[in-house]
Amino acid sequence: MPGTENRRADLKADCGSCYGLCCVALTFQRSADFAIDKAAGEPCPNLDQDFRCGIHSKLRTKGFQGCTVYDCFGAGQKISRQAGSSWRELPGQKLFEALPIMRQLHELLWYLAEALELPQTKAIHPALRAASERIEQLTLQPDVTKVDLQSERAKVNELLLQTSALVRGKVSKKERRGADLFGAKLRGADLHSANLRGAYLIAADLREADLRQADLIGADLRDTRLEGADLTGSLFLTQSQVNAARGDSKTKLPKAVTRPAHWTT
Repeated sequence: MPGTENRRADLKADCGSCYGLCCVALTFQRSADFAIDKAAGEPCPNLDQDFRCGIHSKLRTKGFQGCTVYDCFGAGQKISRQAGSSWRELPGQKLFEALPIMRQLHELLWYLAEALELPQTKAIHPALRAASERIEQLTLQPDVTKVDLQSERAKVNELLLQTSALVRGKVSKKERRGADLFGAKLRGADLHSANLRGAYLIAADLREADLRQADLIGADLRDTRLEGADLTGSLFLTQSQVNAARGDSKTKLPKAVTRPAHWTT
């Protein structure tokens, strides 16, 4: 099994090694995120013959903000590599159906790799490694659409809950799991080690907030204000969550996450 550092690098999207699967497999609905309607299986009109996006540097100004938020956790390039040929040569539907399944499996691998990097989880490292190896084997199956995702997510979630408890300790006063914090005024708030799993933080003001070691798995960060916030060591933060939020050069992020190009500098 690769080292966790290499493992997480493999779980980052590499569009240059993919056949543009997300540009074809996914549905677009005309909205603030997409300038057009597009059915699943229909190639985006911006997709060039070489599987590159013709407006990649202008996606947000052209009305395709949703494309800059989406992250496949490296699922696209893995499916493309295993298929060996593009959806233009192969029956595309099989590849398209595999994308959301592979993406979720890769998301689980991302969380497990992160948990293995934490010294506080040493006692459960054997279980984390075993789970990671099991999920990795599932991604190598000829047909990942047959994977029982619900069962696999439940097994991994138990380990992630243990990870969260080991890292965060006893912080019962900061239990905000699944909380509705839509538009909440939390500027400068002390959310160190808070449980924000699945919390709705859409358009919340978290500028200069302390989110160190906060559990953010599944938190909805669309348009969340993170300018100057400290997310150092926050748990299970993903690239797509960061891409959906609003931050700046003063926002402190975990090393595994890249500062979005569209954030103000």
